[in-house]
Amino acid sequence: MKCPAKLNLSLRILGERPDGFHEIDTFLVKLHGLADELTITPADDFSFTCTDPTLPTDSSNLVVKAAQALSGKSSRKLNYRIHLEKNIPHGAGLGGGSSNAATTLLALNSQLETPLCIEELHSVAASLGSDVPFFLYSGAARCTGRGEIVSAAPAPATFPIVLFKPRFAVSTRDAYKNCLAADFLPGILYDPQAYESLSLVNDLEKPVFAKHRYLAELKNWLLNRRDTKAVLMSGSGSTLFAILHRKARPVTLIDSALRHFDENLWTWSGNL
Repeated sequence: MKCPAKLNLSLRILGERPDGFHEIDTFLVKLHGLADELTITPADDFSFTCTDPTLPTDSSNLVVKAAQALSGKSSRKLNYRIHLEKNIPHGAGLGGGSSNAATTLLALNSQLETPLCIEELHSVAASLGSDVPFFLYSGAARCTGRGEIVSAAPAPATFPIVLFKPRFAVSTRDAYKNCLAADFLPGILYDPQAYESLSLVNDLEKPVFAKHRYLAELKNWLLNRRDTKAVLMSGSGSTLFAILHRKARPVTLIDSALRHFDENLWTWSGNL
């Protein structure tokens, strides 16, 4: 089963909540061309393996957490062998772990004699992480609350994009912890960028760029290219995505970034 990545085309932080989270309003879309893959087969006991040796395979992994949460909610032992082929980088703001968790819930729930209804499954997903419920549903969505309230939204027009991720990851917890106190860096575009019907903006750029000036410099470098129309950080980073002019060649931008900015960048190109 495919576990698609996501992009935040907008992310506004509305304020702190009494529960320690932040109230947000974000517009999310799925990147079906960039996806992890889960293979789930019946077994005598539960086990989980992953192609990425840097990821834990114990109960701290969201796949295992999802299986355990569903088992507890349904009062059923779920004896399956789950294997994750990891293609989405982690700590990237692309929702890989959340997508893995949601896909695990959907797959295992479908195997139950009495599956949970979508409302119950949504509740389980929300207990695992704010982004997880979004991946239970198809299509684009506006997500509010701490991100767990999902409202279907019209998908934007297809456009060419390139993703750029440095070797380092960004902690979502750290990004939100400093989001209201961080200062703006001079000379960096934080204001909304208009692209067709979209208003591209991410309030987490302020705290993340303050801590990781590299990302601010990468955004500026990309915005100064003639082949880009807009550049934004996805989620809490560390991935930036560039929207290209229709006739621009992604490989040209990628080659230039690797030659002139950072040869160690992870990149991906495709269409939204």
